[in-house]
Amino acid sequence: MASLFLGMDTGTQGVRISICDEQGNVRASCERQWDTDYPMIGRAEQSPAHWWESIRYALGECCRQLTEEERKSVVAGAIGATSSTVIPVKEDGTPMAPAIMWMDARAREEMRAINATGHKMLEYCGGAVSFEWLIPKVLWIRNNEPEIYGTMFRAVEQLDWLNYQFTGVWCASKCTAVCKWNYSDAAGGFSDDFFGAIGFPEYREKILTDVRRIGDPVGTIRPELAAEFGLPENLLFVQGAIDAHAGLFGMNAFADRRMGVIMGTSFVHLSQVSGEPESVEGIWGPYQNALEDGMWLFEGGQITASGLVNWFRKNFHTPVIDGNPYKVLSEAALEIEPGAEGLTVLDFFQGNRTPYKDADAKGVFYGLNIKHTWKHMYKALLESVSFGTRNIIDNQIRQGYDVDLVVGCGGVNKDRQWMQMIADITGKQIVVNEESQPVVMGCCVIAAAGGRCYQTFQEAADAMIRVKDTYIPDMEKHAAYEEPYQRYLRLYSELKDMMASH
Repeated sequence: MASLFLGMDTGTQGVRISICDEQGNVRASCERQWDTDYPMIGRAEQSPAHWWESIRYALGECCRQLTEEERKSVVAGAIGATSSTVIPVKEDGTPMAPAIMWMDARAREEMRAINATGHKMLEYCGGAVSFEWLIPKVLWIRNNEPEIYGTMFRAVEQLDWLNYQFTGVWCASKCTAVCKWNYSDAAGGFSDDFFGAIGFPEYREKILTDVRRIGDPVGTIRPELAAEFGLPENLLFVQGAIDAHAGLFGMNAFADRRMGVIMGTSFVHLSQVSGEPESVEGIWGPYQNALEDGMWLFEGGQITASGLVNWFRKNFHTPVIDGNPYKVLSEAALEIEPGAEGLTVLDFFQGNRTPYKDADAKGVFYGLNIKHTWKHMYKALLESVSFGTRNIIDNQIRQGYDVDLVVGCGGVNKDRQWMQMIADITGKQIVVNEESQPVVMGCCVIAAAGGRCYQTFQEAADAMIRVKDTYIPDMEKHAAYEEPYQRYLRLYSELKDMMASH
């Protein structure tokens, strides 16, 4: 019997679990949703107990889809999780409060205080920390919930808690530590000087400091869980990653000069490069050895992307044909020539993540004329998101790190016309893989590497991931988009001061 591998994606909206074989064929799969609570403006929380209930249900359903022989052939598993989703816990894993979600903004003041130090360690995370990250959230707990802070074992990530639930082992993922915890190999790991400078000298007693690389063993499954699900007692859980970063493995987009773009409500752009970057602006990072040793990870992103499609549909009441409003929108965009007849949109409806890192940036419609219709407005919205992705790619290329291939995943993949537009505007070939759940498949790739079936992540990905669609850029259209793209860039440059003051 061939070996099987378990992948788990614990996202914002729920859990997806798949069990696949050595060729990446999914043998069993199940999803389960969970809720997010918003107790007040700027806060978002979830229940770890609800996570665990949903995960056990989904894993049970997967195991029921397998034969007994197949269940006993599951060799290893890995988890991708939201980050930084933070839980203060007792040593036995009991949560002491609801999980503070990655999107929760309560730690803004702690973020500002850390960034005000200007400490050298900030150079390893793009120059500043975010309120989304673990350290500001731990300091918020200390400043606002001292009774919890004083008695908690540690404040841990969702990934850490789930690994513990399955194995009884407490450890941290190097991926989350490097990208969200101010950990850097260049500084020898955690820096006592940095944590002293930000007023957190006791950090070793409040966060996990056993940091393990992606794919390193965490521990074997608890015997009682093995019995519950009919899984082998030697089933090994290996260290996973932040969900989007695990998705890079599931997209086979982690090789040098490739970029993986998660194309959903927001866009996330991830690429690894070899060789130590000198000075890189307009990205998060560069993160050293976050995914693989000897590589540096660049992270870019657009806060509002396909979310603008939903905004437009909701507010402009697009007609519906055959129950599918998106079909109407997609066909309408084809009627309008590149550049939307002079109409330019800035896609910064919730600020700009990269390359400007401007929280004050705002959405703009510029150049409206009486001849413009809703179709022009929609076309210009799609172009603006596409321009934003080109801006992120161009920013990386200007600094000496080219991109040969873009691998896309997410809801936007369903709109073939928009995917072709992104290829035309960026001038980059885009591929889409057969597997529609790259985080889950990425976890299976991670689990299968390290000698468990394949030696390297690349060997595993090449064997388990298959290309479905390829978009070749039309270079004539690429040239036609040059002037509208330059207008997009200039528009932000001209308006950014006004945006900051209003």
